[in-house]
Amino acid sequence: MYCKHPVVLVSLAVLLTSLTACANSPAAKNFEESLAADPKLKNNPVTFGAQEVRSSQQPQTPQATVQLPTDFPKDIPLYPNATLQEVTPLSNENSSVSTRWLSSDPSNFIASYYRQQFQANNWQIVQGASTLDEPKSSFEAQRNDIQLKVSIQPKTVTNAAPNQPQTSTEIQISYSRHSTQTTQANPTPTPQATDNAAVQPGEPQFVGPVQSQDSATQPSGTSDNKNATPIPSSQPNSQEFSDLNKVPQEFRQYIQDLVALGVLTIESNALKSNGGSTTNQFDPGKTVTRRQFARWLVAANNAMYVNNPAKQIRLASESSQPAFRDVPKTDPDFQAIQGLAEAGLIPSSLSGDSTAILFQPDAPLTREQVIFWKVPLDTRQALPSANLEAVKQTWGFQDAAKIDPKALRAVLADFQNGEKSNIRRVFGYTTLFQPKKPVTRVEACAVLWYFGTQGEGISAHEALKLVRPQS
Repeated sequence: MYCKHPVVLVSLAVLLTSLTACANSPAAKNFEESLAADPKLKNNPVTFGAQEVRSSQQPQTPQATVQLPTDFPKDIPLYPNATLQEVTPLSNENSSVSTRWLSSDPSNFIASYYRQQFQANNWQIVQGASTLDEPKSSFEAQRNDIQLKVSIQPKTVTNAAPNQPQTSTEIQISYSRHSTQTTQANPTPTPQATDNAAVQPGEPQFVGPVQSQDSATQPSGTSDNKNATPIPSSQPNSQEFSDLNKVPQEFRQYIQDLVALGVLTIESNALKSNGGSTTNQFDPGKTVTRRQFARWLVAANNAMYVNNPAKQIRLASESSQPAFRDVPKTDPDFQAIQGLAEAGLIPSSLSGDSTAILFQPDAPLTREQVIFWKVPLDTRQALPSANLEAVKQTWGFQDAAKIDPKALRAVLADFQNGEKSNIRRVFGYTTLFQPKKPVTRVEACAVLWYFGTQGEGISAHEALKLVRPQS
């Protein structure tokens, strides 16, 4: 080592000698300070990447959960499968508020839900879409002191997650309250009267309420009983009907629950002896017409399955060609009756029955017909094969031979439903079916109160819990 590199060793010796000699010189001190660590880094040591880690570890301010105002009107229907995104006050003067919701359900399902809710709960529609396949729908409605606007519009989801739908639906619900003092001081025609005068049943903007069979037979000079009005109610209330005491005790709950769901329509009769006040008469023993039960059947089924669009009955669109000669598009119950025909739930030319060209909407509904229409909505499958002997052996009806052959399968399938059968629930134990006997209103309510079989079904009382999501 010493022999091979003498020059290197001599150079190192000279350098060390120079540094030692100059250790206390000003130049040496400057050189030393230039090589010293930064005091800021000494007092605040930082590791590469630590700044990003530190910022990511800082506690984030939690986002507050969006909630409805405490005074949000309970009358406003809320789509069950929608999430509240935003609440924006618009005006303090009329308590105006705008809310924004998102749902993964298709927009036409949501629009159908709001049409059904507005019709069933006596909202007066000022403007509104009326077709089922329209991608964008908007409604303007009013009820009591509430002015409501609902806008339904499909949205495209950007950067959707693997299991997230590619589309969603945005629902804008805006409402405001208006004082009723002016209206009370200066009586004017009710919104229902003015709206129905401007928009008649059968027109695109007409949503409801629809006219009852009784109003169709009223002379033109009478005006007290013109409209069959759905009762707005959020809970069963026996005071909705002044003649509920005429209903057998075992059937009263059926009526109360269906009223609370907005299924039933009744007539409001003015009492001259009570200063013009109104009383709601249900007339439980009155015969149900075919048009009235068709309307109730669709409303009850859709109210029961409000959260299950696959089990709902679709109302007919304006482009549908009438299945019956006596139910034109201008008929107030066209959408319900035509919807039942298009679903194959009632005989028509659409189901291959060339003899069913007339619906006879104002004819009484018979016992065999109410079973024939209702049972397919209970079983949700093809009815079993049946003959006269099978019905005799199961039910033991003495008058089984009088049952229409078309209804035999439904009657037999109803027997297989055990204690949940419509015949047992409505007529009790009997050896006479009396298939041609008209059905009363209270009997129709007993039929509509429950949908399904023994193992799987839903009652109107259970459906009430699904009308509005729990807050």
